[in-house]
Formats: sequence, C-alpha cells, structure tokens
Amino acid sequence: MSNEVTDDFIQKLFNKIDNLTSVIAEQTATINKLAETIAKQQVESIMQREEIAKLKDQINKNSKNSSKPPSSDAFNKPQPKSLRKSSDKKQGAQKGHKGTGFSITKEPDEIINHIPAPCDGCLNFGRCTSHEITGKRYEVDIIIDTKVTLHQTLAFECPNRNNQVLRADFPENIKSTMQYGHNLQSLVVALNTMGMVSINRTHELLSDLFCIPISTGTIHKIVTECAQKINPVVEQIREKILQSSIIHFDETGTRVDKKTSWVHNASTSDYTFLTIEDKRGHEGMGSSNVLPHFKGIAVHDCWASYWKYDEVTHAICCAHLLRELTGVIENHPSQHWAQEMIDLLLKMKEVKEKAIFMGAEKLSYYYTNGFHKTYLGIIEKARTLNPIPEKEPGKRGRPGKGKIRCLVERLFDYEGGVCLFTRNFSVPFDNNQAERDVRMIKVKTKVSGCFRTKEGAKSFMTIMSYLGTSKKRRISRIIALKKALLGEGNFIFS
Repeated sequence: MSNEVTDDFIQKLFNKIDNLTSVIAEQTATINKLAETIAKQQVESIMQREEIAKLKDQINKNSKNSSKPPSSDAFNKPQPKSLRKSSDKKQGAQKGHKGTGFSITKEPDEIINHIPAPCDGCLNFGRCTSHEITGKRYEVDIIIDTKVTLHQTLAFECPNRNNQVLRADFPENIKSTMQYGHNLQSLVVALNTMGMVSINRTHELLSDLFCIPISTGTIHKIVTECAQKINPVVEQIREKILQSSIIHFDETGTRVDKKTSWVHNASTSDYTFLTIEDKRGHEGMGSSNVLPHFKGIAVHDCWASYWKYDEVTHAICCAHLLRELTGVIENHPSQHWAQEMIDLLLKMKEVKEKAIFMGAEKLSYYYTNGFHKTYLGIIEKARTLNPIPEKEPGKRGRPGKGKIRCLVERLFDYEGGVCLFTRNFSVPFDNNQAERDVRMIKVKTKVSGCFRTKEGAKSFMTIMSYLGTSKKRRISRIIALKKALLGEGNFIFS
C-alpha cells in the first residue's frame, strides 16, 4: 500500500514538474520576445532621438548660426547677434572722425531774398542806409522735365562748287525718326538693374514722372542692347580679376525660366564679375571661366567643389565657420569645444589686427606655434565628445560621422586654409567681399521672383558686373551707363 502511494505521489510530482517546465518554457519564450521587442524599441528610440536632433538642427538653423543666406529666414528673422565684445566707446562717430553729411555740390541756380515783414510794402524800400545778409539756408530739389530735341538736316547750294547742293547728315547716334536719348536710356537701365524695378513698373514710373509712354518692349530692348555694348568691357573685367593675387568666390541660387540656376561671383576690391550658370558645383565654376585659369589665393566658403582646383591656394571664410560653430552651441550645449574654437578664431583675428597696426608684416613664431597647438587641442576635445560610431554587423558601408564630427574633421583637414589669414596678412578673415557682391541677386529675386529667360538673366549679370566695378572705382553709375550706351565703357579702367 505504501509503495502504491509512493508511486502515485512520485507520478503526480513528475506531472507537476512537467507542467512547471512547460510554463517556464512559455514564459521564457515570452521574455525572449519582450527582450527582443525592447531591444528593437531601444534601437528605434535611438534612431528617433537622432532624427529629432537632426530636425531640431534644421528648424533652429538660420543665417546667424549656419551657412544659410539671410533671404532664407523669411518672416522668422533671428534676433541680431554679434560676436564682437562691447567696448567703452560711445555710440556714433568717434572724436576726430571726418563727417560726410549733407553738403552743397553746385552753385545756386536761384537766389531768393527774404525781407523783414515791416519792409513789405514800404514806400522807402530800397533807400535804406545799409543792409546785410544775416543768414543763409539752402533748399535742394530736383526738376522733373522732358527735353525734346529736334534734329534737322539742312541743304545749301554752294557757289564755290557750281551751285552743287550740299546736304548734311544726321549724327551717327541719331538713327531713327523718333528715339530716346542716352539720359533716358541710362535711367531705364539703372531702374531695371541696380534699382531692381521690373520692366512693367519702369514703364509706369516713366509714364507718370515724365509723361513718356515708353513701351515694355522698348525697355527690354534698351536693357538688352546696353548689355551687348558692355560685354567686351566685362570680359576685360574678368581678365583684370585674373591678374589679382587674391580673388573672392561665392555662388547663390536664383530662378530662371522656372528652373534653379546659379550665379557665380568672382570679385576683388576693384572689380566684380558675375555669370549665370546651370550648375552650382565644379561644372558651373568651370563655365564661369575664372577658377580654371587662376593660380593665386581663392577665398571661399569651403564648398567641396572648390577643392577640385589644386593649383590655387585655398583660404576659408572664418565668418562661415563662426556661424556653424554658433549653431553647434545653440543646438548642443554640451559641445563646449565650439565656444573655445570661436574664441580662438576671434583671438587670432585680434592679434593679427594689432600686429598690422604696429606695422608688422607677419606674426611671430610665439603666436603661430601657440595658435597651432591650441587649435589641435580643441580638435582633440571635439573628437572625444563626438566619436565615430562603430560599424553595425551586417550593415554595408561606413557608419555616418554626423554633422558635428564632419565639421570637426573639416577644421582639422583644412587648418591651413582656416588659419591662412594669420600667416599671410593680405588674406582677409572672411569672404564678405564676395557676399556683398551677390547680395543684390537675392534682392532681385525677392522683388521680381525670377528671370523669365536665360538671356535676360545674362544681361542682368553683365550690367551688374559693370555697375559693381564702377561703384568700386568710385565712378557714378549713371555716368558709367551713359558712357556704355555711347560705346565708351572702357573709360572705367582709366
């Protein structure tokens, strides 16, 4: 009996063990599934955090903390921000500054004398014992008028030539029965180009101001013919730029015939050269026809296509780097190295400016070596904070470095270009020269929206190259346009 009980007990015990084993197996499978789910969720969470960080970076980017142009800010204009430290100087012009205020540039065309109120209607007025001018005030105004000149050719019977009839010819520039003069033509071109006024609005302005019903087709023709006359001059501008030791380069997009085209700029302090190209990168730079023939120092914003030109010395715009570093600080507060790099670049700029003020031609070894060591030390800190991710098993290709690590490696790889302004005092700290020269393209795009044709865009770039050069050489742009319309545009080089 006891054996039967024992066997039955043992059997039940085995059954319970089997049941528990099966429950444990089920729970183990459930736990494994949950663990797998958790692992997937962790991976998804990491990817989502990275995606959120990227999206935040994109949302927070503006013209003050990235390479985005001010035109991309739209209505979300960032608050003005300056990396300059405040000084003890008061606002406004400093003591000893020569002012350039309102002044009279010509003799008065009309003089009006104002007499005392009691003298008005006095019978003895003019018989006074003496008088003097007690004060002068000038009123500067303009006269809006239309001048019509009639050109007539005359014929004479000449007695010295057996009464042969001698007939006069019209001047070479008078080609039509009715035509517009060079003053009006230069105003039309000025309004449409540097004034950024559309052809339709130019037509309306001239009709209202001067009562001249000049058609939109005629306005387009005047602008096109002006560009054609300027073309040889702009080619000379390109050649003058190529003779420079330092050239500033930049590019910006605009819409032409419903497509995005790229304005390429090459400029110096004396010359401006603009072209419109279909591509932004190496192909567009090649068609612009400056970089392929240049051997000097090219100042640019570190766009990858510039580095394909090996025969130039590259100088990187530090203002672009300061904006990128500012974006890193704003979006990633733990990246303290970025502020250190900003402080270093500004310190280098300050030391260079002081050295120039003191008459030095280069920095001492103490400064150049010190800056180099500090620069590399900041790079190492940045690399420690931003390690390259390890390659995931089974995943093809190299793991992405991330934008911050890419910026760090760019700073390391191109240290020579970044710091060139400290080693060569003729190299500027930034690329503001080129940015100023392309800024008006964005204004034109904002005002007009686009260029309807490639020919119209080319005409605009040609005229703006000519006018930009005229301004830099301190020549009145209206006078320059008059000369260009007369075929005398070469005078800007004299």
